[in-house]
Amino acid sequence: MNKSTKIWLNYTLGGAISLILLWSIYGQVTKQLAGIDGSVWQHTGPVSYLICCIALMFANTSLEGYKWHLLTRSVEPLPYWRTFSSYLAGVAFSIITPNRIGEYPGRILYLGRSNTFRYINVAILGSIAQLSAVYLFGLAGLIYYNILFPALAAKFALGLCAVVNVFLFLLYWRFESILPSFERYKWLRRFIVYSKLLNRITTRELIRVLFISFLRFVIFTAQYLFLLRWMNVQLPLVEGFCMGALFFWVMAVIPSIALTELGIRGSVSIYIFRHFSADTIGILAATAGIWVLNLIIPSIIGSILILRMRLLR
Repeated sequence: MNKSTKIWLNYTLGGAISLILLWSIYGQVTKQLAGIDGSVWQHTGPVSYLICCIALMFANTSLEGYKWHLLTRSVEPLPYWRTFSSYLAGVAFSIITPNRIGEYPGRILYLGRSNTFRYINVAILGSIAQLSAVYLFGLAGLIYYNILFPALAAKFALGLCAVVNVFLFLLYWRFESILPSFERYKWLRRFIVYSKLLNRITTRELIRVLFISFLRFVIFTAQYLFLLRWMNVQLPLVEGFCMGALFFWVMAVIPSIALTELGIRGSVSIYIFRHFSADTIGILAATAGIWVLNLIIPSIIGSILILRMRLLR
């Protein structure tokens, strides 16, 4: 296949994928937001809350792009703009997969390099770091929830979350020593070979990646609280943060597809925050807002960037 044919096919395939994703986003956003009373947007609080949320959206995406840049640097040196673009493309791919599991494969596909298995290893490491943040803050939220509303189901969730926290901690810090245990499986052996590259990631970098993951969690929880305030849902700071952390933990546990999960998010948010506010419309609107800011907008940008993706090389 000559070069001009490859270029034409790349643009054709990239354009087709981009249009499919954009059409899916448009259709589902229209459908998901149709259930929210439009009049709620006419009775919002100070616009400064919304401005803070938008500013935090840029901080959140920039931090995740930087974290991915740190991880890929152990594989091969790439400019920040390219790793950041691959992150946005990954968000676009993730919206049509259960629990957003397509995000990291989407990032790797966008980079399209020859080091696929090396990228898989560092992608797993990055995913574990973010899950660690979600589960640790989720544990704090569950502890607070059990203090206020003790119940058997809540205690069970607390115990399960504590066990998973220990597992994730060991997995993150002992990742390269755990991988060799998979040598008995032939189809996993190439992962073991490429796992040696993790020696290039220093303890300092591991701490930095974990810190960024924790900071991102604090940021999107703060976003949620700002949006709730903008929708005139008044929550005490400590209670609001703990319940917000619990909300994001539940969303990480419940199986869902990002494009169609707004209904699930709404049900979970109402169940969690009903103890503090009866304004269900405001809670739903804030939940929709965080969904649009942190998922839909980046996925739209990522879908457009896919036009430049080289599927054939």
